[in-house]
Amino acid sequence: MSRSRVQRLARYYLHVAERRLRQSRASEYSLNLAIGIGIGVLGGYGAVGFRWLIGYFNWFFFDRLGDVLWFMGDKYVIVLPALGGLVVGSLIQWGAREAKGHGVPQVLEAVAVGGGRIRARVAIIKSLASSICIGSGGSAGREGPIVQIGSAVGSIAGHLTKARLPQRRTFIACGAAAGIAATFNAPLAGVLFAQEIILHDFVISSLAPIVVAAVTSAAIGYSAFGNTPAFKIPNYALGRVTELPWFILVGAICALAGVIFVRTLYTLEHWVDRPRLPIWFTASCGGLLVGCIGYFFPQIFGLGYDTIGEVLTGIGPTMGILLALAAIKILVTSITLGTGGSGGIMAPSFFIGTMLGSGFGHLISAHSTITPPAYGLVGMAGLFAATGHAPITSILTVFEMTRDYQMILPLMLVCGMSTLMARLLYRFSIYNFRLMQHNIHCSLGQDTKLLDQITLGEAMTTDIMTVPPDMLVSEAAHLFDETKHHGFPIADENGTLHGIISLGDVREALARGQHDITVQEAGTHDLIVAFPDETLNDALRKLGLRDIGRLPVVERDNHTKLVGLVTRKNIIAAYNRALLKLHTHLDDTVKPEHIE
Repeated sequence: MSRSRVQRLARYYLHVAERRLRQSRASEYSLNLAIGIGIGVLGGYGAVGFRWLIGYFNWFFFDRLGDVLWFMGDKYVIVLPALGGLVVGSLIQWGAREAKGHGVPQVLEAVAVGGGRIRARVAIIKSLASSICIGSGGSAGREGPIVQIGSAVGSIAGHLTKARLPQRRTFIACGAAAGIAATFNAPLAGVLFAQEIILHDFVISSLAPIVVAAVTSAAIGYSAFGNTPAFKIPNYALGRVTELPWFILVGAICALAGVIFVRTLYTLEHWVDRPRLPIWFTASCGGLLVGCIGYFFPQIFGLGYDTIGEVLTGIGPTMGILLALAAIKILVTSITLGTGGSGGIMAPSFFIGTMLGSGFGHLISAHSTITPPAYGLVGMAGLFAATGHAPITSILTVFEMTRDYQMILPLMLVCGMSTLMARLLYRFSIYNFRLMQHNIHCSLGQDTKLLDQITLGEAMTTDIMTVPPDMLVSEAAHLFDETKHHGFPIADENGTLHGIISLGDVREALARGQHDITVQEAGTHDLIVAFPDETLNDALRKLGLRDIGRLPVVERDNHTKLVGLVTRKNIIAAYNRALLKLHTHLDDTVKPEHIE
């Protein structure tokens, strides 16, 4: 047998196997689990590689370049973030602009309105840009990059398997969960991060693939980094229940600081973006500012986990220095990310919250039996809960990073309080601010305003295929089989609408043996019609009244004059075109599939 024939047979049997897998719900469920495991493997090794890159670039900048810049003495640290910003800005400018910032908003946009598509190059550019930014001293975290990298892997998996949109969204969430699980040794936090922040919903159908992706990735993380908590802390415990009001106050402080953090970051980013300067220039200037500040406060460089660990074990500085570090960290993180750097906001949030909580603990030490580091522990979770509006993820992340269950009650109280107050003070989280500014609501996955702005005259199709009233049902059955349509308007040669004949109507007539009746007799005549000046929202409500898939569009003055037809597919297409025009300012002639 020739080699080409073997290849053709192999392709044929693979095609048959794939088709049978897709025809079976059980097999599709198993396939999703298998893909989730694959994403978990790639996400786990991606997290390991990303952490290695950060360590390598940290050595390269602070040790290798430190030797080269020996003539500057200890002031060499001032120029390191600037050099890093120059490289990072160049990578983003000419590689992938989605790699700018902390990455999660770009993932949310892909889930909400981008059809679950993330460019493959984003994973490469983001990993390089963020590792260089953090390694050179930029104030950022590693959760945003690894979420974007893992989500890109999930998007690629969805593209290769030609998955439907809900599956592609699930695969993106699998990638995000895998990244968080491996980089923080926190599988539960990874699952909750994917559900609470990425999907904005706890969807049972997507839970199993996300869980297996997180578990698989965490297992790889354990093998690389060891099954040890990120922070080894003493056993703190709540002394008296009467001390709980202090934690309510900590939650309020975290909420205020979280709102200030969000506002500072995006206000500075807005100022920087207005002149439309090259990203490599703004990122290098921002890095220089960070270097100048970091020369006096070196604790703010990079992730800051060493400083967090010291404060949580009670080795930290005085109250004044702690509070100063919290304020400075808000500023330098906003400068790093707002001027074009790349990295996450979880580590800076942990740093700010730890400093604030511990500083507050020192302030009230005379009135509390709990040591200041314990307040730093709950502040760490409270600040992230306030910035991300994600209390459950915050609780589980800090719990898994410390493995300390003794402070779970204060932890829950602080996270709940900080999230509630942050929402009251400012409705945007650090993740959805940019999307909400464009009227994209992540919880809905759509721009609700557009549904009231687009008319059916813009969305309907005017190239309508109709059937004459005297066509036989048997002829209509052949027409349905040839066109694969599910319904046709019944209209005469003058364009007068008589009714709708659906595939279901034809099947019912054939099942009764009525092969020779006309479509006029078999069709539906009590129609719900739409008008060209109505909106997509109006059409969706009408479609939902009878759970139908199409609406004839008629003139307002003559309800029998057919001018168009609108289906659910037309509505989705018009909605997507409007989104493209809104967010990319493209011409209406550009189709979604042409956009990379």
